[in-house]
Amino acid sequence: MERKTTRRLRSSTVILGGMGALAAALTSCGSEPDKRCVDRDSYDAVNGYRVVDSSACKGSSSTTGGKGKKSRGTSGVDGEWYYDSDVSGRWADYGTFDKSKAADRGGFGCSGSGGG
Repeated sequence: MERKTTRRLRSSTVILGGMGALAAALTSCGSEPDKRCVDRDSYDAVNGYRVVDSSACKGSSSTTGGKGKKSRGTSGVDGEWYYDSDVSGRWADYGTFDKSKAADRGGFGCSGSGGG
C-alpha cells in the first residue's frame, strides 16, 4: 500500500504570509494624499513653495483654491494645502493645490480607476 502524504505549512509561515498581504492591502490604498502647508506667495523657480506651519492652513479650504485669501493662523502667510509634492527640506515642488487632482494611489483592494 502506498501512503499518501500531504505537506502542511507551519502556522508561523501562514501567519507571516497573511500579515504581509494585509500590510500591503492597507498601505497601498491610501484615502488621503500626502499634503504640506505652503505659503502660496513664496514660490521660487528653483525650490518651489516654502513649507510653513500647518496652522497657517487651518482657515483655508482643502478643496478650493485659496488665492487672495490670508489664513487666520499665521499673519502675512497665504497658507494653502499642497498635495503630492516632492519635499526637500523646507521646500515643496511638483505638487497640486487641487486635492481632487492629487495622484490616485490605487492598489490591491482599492476601488475606482487607477488613472489620474
